[in-house]
Amino acid sequence: MRATVWHGKRDVRVEHVPDPRIEEDTDAVIRVTSSGLCGSDLHLYEVLTPFMTPGDILGHEPMGIVEETGPAVRNLKPGDRVVVPFQIACGTCWMCSRGLFTQCETTQVTEHGMGARLFGYTKLYGAVPGAQAEYLRVPQAQFGPIKVPHGPDDDRFVYLSDVLPTAWQAVAYADVPDGGSIAVLGLGPIGAMSCRIARHRGAGTVIGVDLVPERLERARADGVKVLDLREYDSRDELVDAVKDLTDGRGPDAVVDAVGTEAHGSQAARLAQTAAGMLPSAWAEKLMQVAGVDRMAALDLAIALVRRGGTISVSGVYGGAADPVPLLTMFDKQIQLRMGQANVRRWTDDILPLLTDDDPLGVDGFATHHVPLDEAPDAYATFQKKEDGAIKMLFRP
Repeated sequence: MRATVWHGKRDVRVEHVPDPRIEEDTDAVIRVTSSGLCGSDLHLYEVLTPFMTPGDILGHEPMGIVEETGPAVRNLKPGDRVVVPFQIACGTCWMCSRGLFTQCETTQVTEHGMGARLFGYTKLYGAVPGAQAEYLRVPQAQFGPIKVPHGPDDDRFVYLSDVLPTAWQAVAYADVPDGGSIAVLGLGPIGAMSCRIARHRGAGTVIGVDLVPERLERARADGVKVLDLREYDSRDELVDAVKDLTDGRGPDAVVDAVGTEAHGSQAARLAQTAAGMLPSAWAEKLMQVAGVDRMAALDLAIALVRRGGTISVSGVYGGAADPVPLLTMFDKQIQLRMGQANVRRWTDDILPLLTDDDPLGVDGFATHHVPLDEAPDAYATFQKKEDGAIKMLFRP
C-alpha cells in the first residue's frame, strides 16, 4: 500500500509499504477513505524529530471502511463505516472506566513512562503505524472505532477522530460559566473549532487571537471577536485590549490551542533547532531531560486570564524543563487543565450535532482535500501557512 513515511526533519515521502494485517484477536483492518493532516503532525515534521525513526508512518485522524476483524471484535463487521480515535484504548481498564482513555493502562507506553499509544506519533507513544495511508491496522478495535452511517460525505464525521473531541474537551476543561467569556489562542483547526463549540455551549463572549489573515477572517465570520497579534507592539497592549472586552478583568477562561511552536519564543526556538542538529540518540536524551518549549502562548494565557479563572491547554508541549511563572499563577489563583483528548468520553455528546443542520460547520471545515500522493507538498504548505491552508484532508 501507499503511505506517508517520515524520513527526517521536513522530509516526508509517499512510499509503498507492506499492507497491515490482523495481529491480535482485538485488531481490525480498515480501508482509509479520509485522513487529516493535523497541527500535531507538524511537531513531528519540525520539533519532535529526535523521537522519530525513519520509516515511521504518519497520521492519526482517519475514517474508512472495515475490511477485516479479529475474532474478539464482535461490534464491527466488514463493510461498516467507522471513525478511528487518535489514541488506542481498551475501554475497560481502571483508567478507561473513569473516562481517561489517553491514560489506558492496557496500552500505556510504560517503557517511556507515557500514556496510551497513539497512531503515527513517535516512539514515546508506541510508534504505532499511522493513518495517512491506504489501509490501517486498528488495535483494540472492540472499543475504539466509532460506527457512523453511510451516506454523508466523510467531512461530516472524520473530525470525530481528533478535532471535535479535542476542541470539545478544551472548552469543557475551560469551564466557562453560562454567558461568560473565553479567549482562544491560535485559530488553527482546534482553536477555530473551540470557538464554535464555546459559542454552541453558551459562552457570551468568544475572543480569538492569531496572526494569520485567513484564520482571523474565518473566525470573524463565525461571530468571534478577533484580535490580530500583528497590530500590538507588546503583550501588555494585547492584554489591555482583551480586558477592554471583558469588563476590565480578563476572560473567565483561556484555551491555549498553540502549544510548543508558538511565535515569539526565539531562545527556545534556537534550543529546539540546536537539538535537532545533534545525532538522534543525543538529541533524544537531551529533549527528555532538558528539552524546552516555546512558551509564548502559555505565558500569554497566564497574563490574560482573569484572577480565579481557568486555562485549558490543548496545544501539544514536549519540553521536560520548561520555566513556568508559578508566582503569578499562585497569586492569580489560576486553575490549569490539560492533556490529550479522551476521545470516546465526548463522542456521544458530539454525534447528535453531526446532522444535516450542521451547527458546528463541519461540512465546510476543510480548506483543502488532497490526494495522498501530494502529502509532501501538503506538509510544506501547511507548515508555512500558505494558500489559506487551515485544515487539510488526505483522500487515499
